[in-house]
Amino acid sequence: MKSDSLVSHTWRDNPIQRLLVNCAVTIGSLLVCLLILPTRFPGMELASIGPNWLLIWVVAWSVNRSTLQGALAGITLGLIQDGMTAPSPTHILSLVAVGVLTARLRKGRYIQEDFISVALIAFGTAVVAETVMAIQYCFQADRSLIEIWRYHQLIALSSAILSSLWAPVVYFPLNRWWQWIESLEQV
Repeated sequence: MKSDSLVSHTWRDNPIQRLLVNCAVTIGSLLVCLLILPTRFPGMELASIGPNWLLIWVVAWSVNRSTLQGALAGITLGLIQDGMTAPSPTHILSLVAVGVLTARLRKGRYIQEDFISVALIAFGTAVVAETVMAIQYCFQADRSLIEIWRYHQLIALSSAILSSLWAPVVYFPLNRWWQWIESLEQV
């Protein structure tokens, strides 16, 4: 039975390795969302608008976290999205609003079912995010207000519907993973 004492510990037993694996899963999921953000798969768009994958990731991250963590996620992903697209108008404001609103909302008080609550949170925050973007377009003054708000309705509704449908697909695996890691840290 000497071989039992020589068995190496798995990454679950080592807090540093556990932290590295947790970071790898978190960053990996973020990279997947970043890679599918500019793609348009057949059947995944409505009125030529796709789901807002970074908004979905910020919602999944912020649901069980503090307001500061939600805001930091919004700032980070907003900077990344601004780097991938035009920096004006900035995506930072809309994603920070999403992170803060999601973190401040205590979904357990209002809705018990995770699938429904995550979908509703994603729907509401997508409308807020698109409204923040529309307000920024108003300040640029290169388009008329009528044109901006007419397209805002289409974009906000399409983005909200698609993001709310796909949010549970991102949220559930990540939430299970993060809960499992937290349970290992408590042991």
